[in-house]
Amino acid sequence: MMRTTWRIGKVFGIAINIDSSWLIIFALVIWTLAGAHFPQQYPRWPTWLHWMVGVITSILLFGSVLGHELAHSLVAIGQGEGVHSITLFIFGGVARITEEPDEPLKELLMAIVGPLFSLATAMAFGVLWFLTRALIQPLSALARYLAMINVSLAIFNLIPGFPLDGGRVLRALIWGLSGDLKVATRLASWAGQGIAFLFMLGGTWQIFGGRWLDGLWIIFIGWFLYSAATSGYRQVLVREMLGEVRAGDLMTTDFATVSGDLTLQQLVDEYVLRHREHSYPVADVGLLRGIICLHDVKAVPRERWPFTKISEVMTPWAELETVSPGDGGSTILARLNARDVGQLPVVEGERLIGLLRRSDVLRYLQVRMA
Repeated sequence: MMRTTWRIGKVFGIAINIDSSWLIIFALVIWTLAGAHFPQQYPRWPTWLHWMVGVITSILLFGSVLGHELAHSLVAIGQGEGVHSITLFIFGGVARITEEPDEPLKELLMAIVGPLFSLATAMAFGVLWFLTRALIQPLSALARYLAMINVSLAIFNLIPGFPLDGGRVLRALIWGLSGDLKVATRLASWAGQGIAFLFMLGGTWQIFGGRWLDGLWIIFIGWFLYSAATSGYRQVLVREMLGEVRAGDLMTTDFATVSGDLTLQQLVDEYVLRHREHSYPVADVGLLRGIICLHDVKAVPRERWPFTKISEVMTPWAELETVSPGDGGSTILARLNARDVGQLPVVEGERLIGLLRRSDVLRYLQVRMA
């Protein structure tokens, strides 16, 4: 199934995205609250009130999840890290941080602030429930549910299995004691995999007990945790293998450049159809001016191609992710992941000296692993 992500805005300069899978859980939460939870707890409410409180509670629930991820992100920014975006998806949210922490203390602070935010949010809703419980029943019901769910969110994230926040805390502590990030990640990943197996075992037990829907959901969560734990360890291995390599070692100098004065029709006829590349650096006397990609061309109506110049639709140099020949593997990964680009111009000043494609990095890793 094709997945889509929508950008809904920015908070503190961080792009906020919604994954298509998030719609599933959002609809499920609304249906559960408005169709079951609130009608059972408050049967005298009219149906419209059940649905109104259910929708508002669901929105505030995902606002709490967003706040949890923002807490991680703001601490990361405060420590000098870059945060590209936060994406809400079926299991909650994930902050896309350009580089992993380089010290155990930074990892510890980034990890612990999320659960602390959730506990603080739970306390705030708990106070609201206490103040309104005898006055405004719909508001107190909403506050009571959100207080409990935020406590649950904090407790779940404190489970000591990577990549949950508790697993990151565990990794930071082991990293600080051993001084070895690889060992710390391996142990935290094993803990995460063990907890994932317990989830799947518990889900299987639920199925045999007749609660097959709850069981399938718990198994699904366990499978997700197992995949994330193993993926996190592989990422550390990749960073280690790229630790000593430089962009100048991986870049290619055999690539075509185009002039910004060419029309899109000329680009398609003389370059795209002949060389079968999807993107081309735009250069002027060896100086990088931008990059033109196939999706830039497709955004222009076909009848305008003969009259539209590359310089009019290209991504300009100032907006590009670039690297210098001496940049190391961690910088390369951060720049490739910053905007999910497939290639990086290698520049000295504004002079284009090479092109580093994601495929070049993958080939290098394949050779190293072999």
